[in-house]
Amino acid sequence: MISLAGRDILHSWGKFVFTGFGLGLLIGVTLVMAGVYRGMVDDGRALLDNSGADLWVVQRDTLGPYAESSSLADDLYRTILAMPGVARAANVTYLTMQVREGERDVRAMVVGIAPAGAAGAPGWPPHLVAGRQLTRGHYEAIADLATGLRIGDQLTIRRNRFTVVGLTRRMVSSSGDPMVFIPLKDAQEAQFLKDNDAIWQSRRRTGENPAFNRPAVPGLLEAVIASQTTSSSVNAVLVQLAEGALADEVAASIRRWKRLTVYTRAQMEGILVGKLIATSARQIAMFLVILALVSAAIVAFIIYTLTMDKIREIAVLKLIGTRNRTIAWMILQQALALGAIGFAVGKISATWTAPLFPKYVLLVPQDSVVGFLAVLGICAAASVVAIRMALAVDPAEAIGG
Repeated sequence: MISLAGRDILHSWGKFVFTGFGLGLLIGVTLVMAGVYRGMVDDGRALLDNSGADLWVVQRDTLGPYAESSSLADDLYRTILAMPGVARAANVTYLTMQVREGERDVRAMVVGIAPAGAAGAPGWPPHLVAGRQLTRGHYEAIADLATGLRIGDQLTIRRNRFTVVGLTRRMVSSSGDPMVFIPLKDAQEAQFLKDNDAIWQSRRRTGENPAFNRPAVPGLLEAVIASQTTSSSVNAVLVQLAEGALADEVAASIRRWKRLTVYTRAQMEGILVGKLIATSARQIAMFLVILALVSAAIVAFIIYTLTMDKIREIAVLKLIGTRNRTIAWMILQQALALGAIGFAVGKISATWTAPLFPKYVLLVPQDSVVGFLAVLGICAAASVVAIRMALAVDPAEAIGG
């Protein structure tokens, strides 16, 4: 009787294969959805790894610099550098925006890093696949390969043009946007500087204010105008700890004496995964549940249809004394075979299509194993209806009209 299920599958192989192929596409989408979530988590962890930081010092009572905006004075890093347990500290700015290369726009996270000569400082790209690190204080850029940029390309950020001098790989933001690294001063200008019209309007309003034209405050108007064209703010200070220093102790010391918010690696990962990705994770989980229900409905329908097509054969089996357990096992085998074919098609389709998605899709073996077991479980549960119907068949139908 073990071969009976196989013979029945061969008898209606066309319907079986096409159903398995359709089920496989659903399973492939399910695996890709799980891979999208894994990719989002991996992007967040890659962002933290590539920053080279042990601590993130941000504006007080904010979740910056990735989950919220944060603004700090750019000379603050000097006092943090003097704290016990701190080996290196560097300013950094983050700005997600459209950068322009010729006629093409690229969505990227623009990162402002410490001045030239500080290679290896927190925030710098840890490795390059081509080119060199930034050596000048202005108008040079390092881009991730995902931007499509190449060495020597010219890109426009706000009003300035930058030359790509280096390329990196897997340097992305928590949302998967590729990174572009530029000198800190250029990044401050891009993030905080107003456009020309806004500056002109502000100067006009300031000049019309009588308070700035009184003799008692000479030079005040010039100071205000200068402050509108320069910026001394950064988003965060990245800290590397000295050997043997404990992250929690150093963070507590900075919080106490500098009145700032400080996050350790574990805390920052909790913010990225637990807050930024949480909503997307719940949405993906809902899609997975819906896809599982649809897959179960498809399997139940096709197994039920196949069982209905051979009611007389099942009645004959009962008439010659075949046990109910054997008939149930035959139907269950067909359901499991359908699930195996579907999973094979789904795994192949997910593997081939994952690189085509704009977001990073990470397919891990553990998800495949869990997915395979889940598919078999769904198929087994979906066969229950057909099994119950088959067991209720009257052997007399074998000799009926």
